[in-house]
Amino acid sequence: MSLPKLGVTLYSFTPYFHARQYTFEDLVRIAGERDLGPGLEIVGFQSIKGFPRLPDGFAARFRTLVDAAGLELSCLGANADAGLRQDRLLTEDELVEYMLAQLEAAHELGFPTVRVQHSVTPDLMERLLPHAERLDLRLGMEIHSPHSVGHPKIQALLERYERLGSPHLGFIPDWGASLTRLPPSLLRAYRAKGVPDALLTAFRDQWNAFHTEPLIMDDREQGARFRRMREINEQYGGDDVSVRIGTNSVGLFGHMDPADWKQIMPWVVHVHAKFYDIDADGAEPSAPHDILLRDLVEAGYEGYISTEWEGWHWNDTDDPFEMVAAQHRLSERVFASLATS
Repeated sequence: MSLPKLGVTLYSFTPYFHARQYTFEDLVRIAGERDLGPGLEIVGFQSIKGFPRLPDGFAARFRTLVDAAGLELSCLGANADAGLRQDRLLTEDELVEYMLAQLEAAHELGFPTVRVQHSVTPDLMERLLPHAERLDLRLGMEIHSPHSVGHPKIQALLERYERLGSPHLGFIPDWGASLTRLPPSLLRAYRAKGVPDALLTAFRDQWNAFHTEPLIMDDREQGARFRRMREINEQYGGDDVSVRIGTNSVGLFGHMDPADWKQIMPWVVHVHAKFYDIDADGAEPSAPHDILLRDLVEAGYEGYISTEWEGWHWNDTDDPFEMVAAQHRLSERVFASLATS
């Protein structure tokens, strides 16, 4: 039985970037030393000063660093922010130019796959396709909460992919779009900050209520959910700290059925194994790894799975390196159980 390859995105170690505790080069070396690969994903603008312009000699030094760490390049996270200007959104031509510079950098660095974001429309993706073919890159649209496989933007891309039929186009599932509950560490962390239990319970109950409703399909629905969470915060006397729970619960924690990923599995070019917690039994209580990994294996996916720990948004006690290692151990256990079933 062929299995996917594990790996890590350096985004999991964002607190170390923020605190300047480790350099970019340090994190690559430590990822190798702690056996958190083999796959290595980086976010271009987070990791490389001046990106997408690469300093002279940087690409060669980077590839040498990666080789010495025993890692393999899996994916480069590009930025597709159409709102870079204060006065207006970027035009299609400007966004193509902006993306193309990042594709050129990914190619020079040696990455096989580039993560793109939903500002890239089907038309823009088609315009980028000849460049992806020229540079031998796969472009993967990240499906991130609050989007889902059934979202009109994703369905429009799928229709375009099927028409174009190119192996250079695909999707990157982000498991944060298909959670089954709020991360327990989120509630624990804010309880420790002094948020009353009644407010925490109200946030949790509202998230659970959203979980029984239809998935978000447009910006108006998402805005309504944000407003509802702010109303709950005000109702229970919350403040600027507690309101972040409601913001995260709408923007980060999606309600899609994990089985829905199977609909786009033939087009998966990379995976973000988003997770937040590892409990005392070594399980992830919010992201059902048994289902998510089983479906990838049964679909024959053999690409990289980037472990992406995003609990650092509120969890400043657990070691990010150990959290990633624990998620790898969980994944390996699931793989082993699948091999014997």
